[in-house]
Amino acid sequence: MGTRNDRHLTMDELVARIRRGDVDTVVVAFTDMQGRLQGKRLHGRFFVDHVVGHGTEGCNYLLAVDVDMNTVDGYAISSWEKGYGDMEFVLDEDTIRLLTHHPATAMVQCDLVWPDHSPVVQSPRTILKEQLERVHGHGWTALAGTELEFIAFDTSYEEAYRLGYRDLTPVNQYNVDYSILGTSRTEPLLRDIRNHMYAAGLDVEGAKGECNFGQHEIGFLYNDALTTADNHAVYKNGAKEIAAQRGQSITFLAKYNQREGSSCHIHLSLRGQDGSLVFWDADKGERTPLYDQFVAGVLATAADFTLLYAPNINSYKRFADGSFAPTTIAWGLDNRTCALRLVGRGAGARMENRIPGADVNPYLALAAMLAGGLHGIEHELPLEDELVGNAYHSGKPQVPTTMSAARERFATSEVTRAALGDEVVDHYVNMADVELAAYRAAVTDWELQRGFERL
Repeated sequence: MGTRNDRHLTMDELVARIRRGDVDTVVVAFTDMQGRLQGKRLHGRFFVDHVVGHGTEGCNYLLAVDVDMNTVDGYAISSWEKGYGDMEFVLDEDTIRLLTHHPATAMVQCDLVWPDHSPVVQSPRTILKEQLERVHGHGWTALAGTELEFIAFDTSYEEAYRLGYRDLTPVNQYNVDYSILGTSRTEPLLRDIRNHMYAAGLDVEGAKGECNFGQHEIGFLYNDALTTADNHAVYKNGAKEIAAQRGQSITFLAKYNQREGSSCHIHLSLRGQDGSLVFWDADKGERTPLYDQFVAGVLATAADFTLLYAPNINSYKRFADGSFAPTTIAWGLDNRTCALRLVGRGAGARMENRIPGADVNPYLALAAMLAGGLHGIEHELPLEDELVGNAYHSGKPQVPTTMSAARERFATSEVTRAALGDEVVDHYVNMADVELAAYRAAVTDWELQRGFERL
């Protein structure tokens, strides 16, 4: 059995490394609703003797908590009344990789099943795999790339907590967009991340500065959609760990301050299972009708799926006119003011979704894009004319501006329920309800500064 590339390991190779003593720790992890890696660190010999071929288990509350890991009401799969039983972690041997920023450590990513071996349909990885099965049923495969921005600080996570996440020291004190000098200032951190992620099996393209102070992006080569989502989760976790080891910190908040937010532009295309082009007619040198239908479907369902593109309260602060974050549901050719930007020709023809921020769960966002695109193909939706010029001032329909509005569209959409199923939709509607309730109950520093003395 082959591996995804020459840096991934087969199970036999991992077991051999453990027996030789080269690996003594195995991280067994899945990606939760919030896009975080959750799981266990297992001793290597225990992994070999008791987990290989069997998997392991974890409490089902891991898919029914808020970001603070508090148990909350409203989830059908997990509650005090149901006793908070276990889910099983099924090892995906395609994902075995070394984590060279930790000594003698490897990782295996997992799917989740119930004790009767039926899939946990609410698991983000399962949700994406379901949409990929639909794509496969048409004879296609999905290729994707995620462009994930972050802001890095010369402040440790512990000190950032003590400071209330205010007055941190960014690694750059000015706009370093494309600046070689500016990125040189933080190259030790960026180089560590690039090299450790390459060793973990990710195909690194490069790094560049961005607009906000201390904001950077490390790019990775596109891959099949599941591999891209798996790698995204590993990179996001690994970048934070590497920064922490250096006494620094990284945030993937969509909007850290009133300057530019951090995006996660997602590039997506379809190919035939034989590698043939689906989105481009080579003879005519133009987009195929199927490509146009796919884009039309993503446009038509953009508001329905915004909750999966913008899954947190903070996500909606990023949508601001003139910020390079989209506010308008429209498409354009190489137009960065639109929600959907079409770029490339031939094998490089692809759609870029500019709605997601850096806080996005890649499995859910890719699943939403595929579900929307398939809706367009299966209903042969016509593609509206491209938007030429400034989408911010076009008068076109707007991306939902609050989590509450996105929650309503997601909950009541026939498309979301047809594509994902009621169990999945209801689960993530409850996730939104939990966050909205917590936000409504919070007293913010903005309110205190505005009103403590003057009101």
